Amino acid sequence: MSFDRLDHLCRRLDALDHAQAMLGVDEAVMMPEGSGAARATAMAEIAALHHEMTTAPEVAEWLAAAEAAATEPARVAALREFRRMHSNLTCLSSDFVGRQVRARMASEQLWRQLRPHNDWHGFLPAFREVVALAREEANRRAEVLKLQPYDALMEQYDPGNRMAEVTPVFSTLKVFLKDFIPKAMAAQARRRAGKALRGPFPVARQKALGQAVMAALGFDFGHGRLDVSHHPFCGGVPDDVRMTTRYRTDEFLSSLMGIVHETGHGLYEQGLPGEWRHWPVGKARGMALHESQSLFVEMQLARRAAFWKFALPLARQHLGAAKLLGVSVASMVRAVQKVKPGLIRVDADEATYPLHIMLRYELEQALISGSLKPEDVPEAWNARMQESLGLDTRGNFRDGPMQDVHWPSGAFGYFPSYTLGALAAAQQFAAIRRALPDVEEDIARGHFARINDWRRDHIWSKGSFLSTQEIMRQATGEALSPRAFMAHLEERYL
Repeated sequence: MSFDRLDHLCRRLDALDHAQAMLGVDEAVMMPEGSGAARATAMAEIAALHHEMTTAPEVAEWLAAAEAAATEPARVAALREFRRMHSNLTCLSSDFVGRQVRARMASEQLWRQLRPHNDWHGFLPAFREVVALAREEANRRAEVLKLQPYDALMEQYDPGNRMAEVTPVFSTLKVFLKDFIPKAMAAQARRRAGKALRGPFPVARQKALGQAVMAALGFDFGHGRLDVSHHPFCGGVPDDVRMTTRYRTDEFLSSLMGIVHETGHGLYEQGLPGEWRHWPVGKARGMALHESQSLFVEMQLARRAAFWKFALPLARQHLGAAKLLGVSVASMVRAVQKVKPGLIRVDADEATYPLHIMLRYELEQALISGSLKPEDVPEAWNARMQESLGLDTRGNFRDGPMQDVHWPSGAFGYFPSYTLGALAAAQQFAAIRRALPDVEEDIARGHFARINDWRRDHIWSKGSFLSTQEIMRQATGEALSPRAFMAHLEERYL
């Protein structure tokens, strides 16, 4: 009886999650600018209602009774994950959740307005409030969960992530990359340059190309769609996946790579275990695994020669053969495998990308601990950007600390998942190579069914029944490690 009551509650919470997700997608894609305040109020009310329903006194009673009676492994796992969700939610009051949602939405909407104008000082008051609330959240969670404050924030995005384990991995990787990147750039300088890709490429044609690639990769358009937003993302719920990208007419690779990245997220959502989707155990395990699925498609598949044997004819078909006259598979490979330090994280190559993440990881810890004040972020950002990538961001707030949506929306603790996901993606592809020695032939033909079958069996269908490390151990034979990623970079670029 108690389990049935929790099951009914989970279905109601899942419906609220769907509504909240769609309001969020609409807010990013097509909501009129003047509707922001009303939308923030609506989303704050839904978030508060979700919180109140989950933390109601009777829910704790149902959970304890269900745990005492559960013997079936699936139910035991479902209740374990519900307990984790319940513990995390009871750290915060409904009033705090509502205040935080309103502040985050106001900050994100202001960021959209001010980033194009490079207006850091206009954005700073809203950012201060978001940081203050994030620190309050971290401390509240830390007290209940018995964790360090920043660990308590990472726990919300990747259960089990701890600075004590993440920092040594990042340190090892940083040392490797600082030696590797100059070697990779020297190696590519010795290669003959490919034909330049010159636009204009009309947006409608780019969208058609992106949708064709999505379909080949296995995305189900009966339960999802592609739109445009200021910052690419994948949102929604498994039965209603919403993806976005952004377009430039002078080139098409940035939008296409954004599309294939988000398609990886979408495939994961669509592949989650259907029977348990309304329970926490049926949802994605965490953002490191989520990012591993997007980076698997973008980095492990879409930046290799075999992929462009399939994708270049599609590009000619949709963009126009004359636009790509003389462009070869080798030219495309040189374009997508180019290593070059840049200011923008989402446009970074796979070798320099982790350094962007480490910069944010270090600054986030300082913001949450209070050792870095919000107003001092641009100076700290520039110092680390100079040290890691040799780039100057003084006065360039738009392409510095204002470039990502994460901080304006209060998503502190998320960034480490990107690089952990890159490590996991390389490890998974290495395992697929062992299981499917002829996988390159599948990719060259645009046949991704066997690859998706492997990922469905080993990653997607697991939901949150296992920990991230156990999923990786069962799928690849070892826990998450930087070794496969470093070997992948050396094989591809050196």
